[in-house]
Amino acid sequence: MKTTSLHEKHLGLHAKMIEYAGFHMPVSYTGITEEHLAVRTGMGIFDVSHMGEFLIEGTEALIFVNHLITNTITADTTKVTYSLMCDDKGFVVDDLLVYVIKENQILLVVNAGNIDKDFAWVTEQAKSFNITARNLSLDYGQVAIQGPLVAQNIQNMLGIDGSDLSFMTYKVVPYLDGYVIFSRTGYTGEDGFEIYGKPELINDVWDKAIAYGVVPCGLGARDTLRFEANLPLYGHEISDNINPVEAGLNFALKLDKPFIGRDALISYKEAPKRKIVGLELLERNIPRHGYKVFKGEQEIGVITTGYLLPTLETPIANALIDIEHSAMGNELFVQIRNNSVPARIRNRKFYTKKYNK
Repeated sequence: MKTTSLHEKHLGLHAKMIEYAGFHMPVSYTGITEEHLAVRTGMGIFDVSHMGEFLIEGTEALIFVNHLITNTITADTTKVTYSLMCDDKGFVVDDLLVYVIKENQILLVVNAGNIDKDFAWVTEQAKSFNITARNLSLDYGQVAIQGPLVAQNIQNMLGIDGSDLSFMTYKVVPYLDGYVIFSRTGYTGEDGFEIYGKPELINDVWDKAIAYGVVPCGLGARDTLRFEANLPLYGHEISDNINPVEAGLNFALKLDKPFIGRDALISYKEAPKRKIVGLELLERNIPRHGYKVFKGEQEIGVITTGYLLPTLETPIANALIDIEHSAMGNELFVQIRNNSVPARIRNRKFYTKKYNK
């Protein structure tokens, strides 16, 4: 099992560890509820060093990346762009973040569980372009420091001024005897920063944040936070058999430019068959990933993510269902073990995001 450079620090903090995407990672320290609320009300730090980093270099780097992904990438070296990689049928290979370091040098940040698959896909698509692709995933660490108190404390904490950044922008800054990528991004619905750098630099960032009183948070709270903020997770709301239209990610689809899967997605938008909707259970129970959804006796879909969140009294879920049953307020049933639990379709705005726009 692989480990990140922060592994010993997690053990020293008595984290509950699990296997995730081939890594030995902390799922929680003091508890998912406490860590979730720490990020919503104060400051939390996540080890996300298991994420993958690919560097695309060459004279056609920008052309290639625009061919590869669904969103539009310009030569703007301050912007971070969320996008998707799709296959020819429009299904999602992965979702990712794109950093243009230079016009001929572009960083792709991908999901940990997809690193090998993604790199094989990228290198196959790159064959007809004048670029090289390098998998640097083992060379860099990454942490995310998230929460409403982060912006006012980050300079005292790390000596880095983040006030010049807005949401989804970044800069490269000197740190100790090297440099880090410092971006105002995150996957919790809160304001905060993600920091990439060599392992020894990220270890120093972690130590300073913990010493400052930032709460260490594991993968459990990361999932409840991203779900509450209506942010998709690969293998749940998007996958190799769920497309971005079904997932409600049209904002990241720029259908006016060519990219892999574009024609399939244009065709699908004309007659969509499925849709991810929000559900609220009408009885107290937990709707888990994979539970079946029914309309009467007819099976119409499946839960993609579900929780009884620390901030809500009603159990909620996302479900991928047949589109003819997706009207707001429609009453359905979720099969939970031997029980048919009533549920109602609601919007997916479980939480109002608090980004620094």
